[in-house]
Amino acid sequence: QVQLVESGGGLVQPGGSLRLSCTASGGTFSEYVMGWFRQTPGKEREFVGSISRIGDNTYYATSVNGRFTISRDNAQNMSYLQMNNLKPEDSAVYLCAASARGGYYSNSRYNYNFWGQGTQVTVSS
Repeated sequence: QVQLVESGGGLVQPGGSLRLSCTASGGTFSEYVMGWFRQTPGKEREFVGSISRIGDNTYYATSVNGRFTISRDNAQNMSYLQMNNLKPEDSAVYLCAASARGGYYSNSRYNYNFWGQGTQVTVSS
């Protein structure tokens, strides 16, 4: 059983940057593909990106490709989502998730076994 806790959300102006962190506990972190999703009220949970178990491969949604970067530190049981050039439409609750069996390209929420509670990101002037 893996517990995930996100942090680092907040209010940022358009064009700004934020770095989200996901702290994992209770399992062998390196055994999991890590994904990031986001959700806004009334919409489906949206895939943002994912990273392979050893961090050598990443996969991103088209909407964030080139602006967001996912990384991980298996020694510290941490995953990160660096978000640059933020836009108002990036405003959402951001959640990290862990997949036991999926590949690094897992973009479906149903491939992920464990979820954090999320952290709010608001992009507004």
